[in-house]
Amino acid sequence: MSTSRPFWETTPLTAMDREQWESLCDGCGRCCLHKLEDADTGEIYYTDVACKLLDLSSCACRDYEQRWDSVPDCIALSPRVIDDLAWLPSSCAYRLLRNGQPLPDWHPLVSGDPDSVHQAGISVRGRAVSETRVRRLERHIVRWPA
Repeated sequence: MSTSRPFWETTPLTAMDREQWESLCDGCGRCCLHKLEDADTGEIYYTDVACKLLDLSSCACRDYEQRWDSVPDCIALSPRVIDDLAWLPSSCAYRLLRNGQPLPDWHPLVSGDPDSVHQAGISVRGRAVSETRVRRLERHIVRWPA
């Protein structure tokens, strides 16, 4: 009796098709939080302030396919840029797989439940505010997303 391994264990990030790549996103919304970088040290500071397009309940983008129309600096995650994104949270599937680590049990691909990321307390649900309600990002620095 042989059990086949899931695609994320057998397919390199660079060889994944769009559907596979997109399914790696756990829906936590952490990458949609604003970050601040110390110009002197390069240290990244997370805030609890989310992009105006992030639905704070579902943690999904309200206009994913057209997001650049209203958020031109939104970064499209791809195998080409993943190594340059030091701000990706340690729980991010793209980062984990790039580093040869397994997906955690709460990841929807492992659990089979899209809500597991929220149930595990990994997502920004209930912990973030929209950028439309914030004036000064530096007043919203938090430690939990890192």
